Amino acid sequence: MEDQNINIDETIDTEETEKEVQDADQTETNETETVSGTEEVQEDGSEESVEEGSEKKGFFKKKKDKKDELIEELTDKYKRTFAEFDNFRKRSEKEKSAMYEIGAKDIIEKILPVVDNFERGFSAISEEEKATPFAQGMDKIYQQLIKTLEDAGVKEIEAEGKEFDPNLHNAVMHVEDDRFGENIVAEVLQKGYTYRDSVVRHSMVKVAN
Repeated sequence: MEDQNINIDETIDTEETEKEVQDADQTETNETETVSGTEEVQEDGSEESVEEGSEKKGFFKKKKDKKDELIEELTDKYKRTFAEFDNFRKRSEKEKSAMYEIGAKDIIEKILPVVDNFERGFSAISEEEKATPFAQGMDKIYQQLIKTLEDAGVKEIEAEGKEFDPNLHNAVMHVEDDRFGENIVAEVLQKGYTYRDSVVRHSMVKVAN
């Protein structure tokens, strides 16, 4: 009987020992899983941190790209504005020069009849009268007037003996004259003038047929 009791006790002890070992193994397994889960969470967290860092990096890159685009846009606007201003300046200078030329030509046209009257007066007096102090004084005024016009860019159009040019001459008469060839200016009835290579007044001429 005692042997049987001892065997029973040993069996019970063995079973309890095996149970304790199993429990210990289970506990170790749970701890291992817990640690693994923690590592996975940590690894997942690290991945999320890397992704967040990448997104942030991409975000800053996009902001930088937008800044570059803004700089390019402002630079383009500056270039366009500068080009428009330069064109406006050139156009204004051209218009100003044209207006000045128109105004100058208008004044010259009003002065030319005075020149004509001087010349008609000198052609109407004799050589003896031209030698008088009064005539000589008038001649000096006339020469000064012509010099002033020349300095301003006014030039007389050469006509007599030249081939007729409708851009410079205004034919008011046609004559038969053997001394001149066909379509040659035979006589100037009224002098013509140019201002800076632009005709202010055409020469009134007779043209030989």
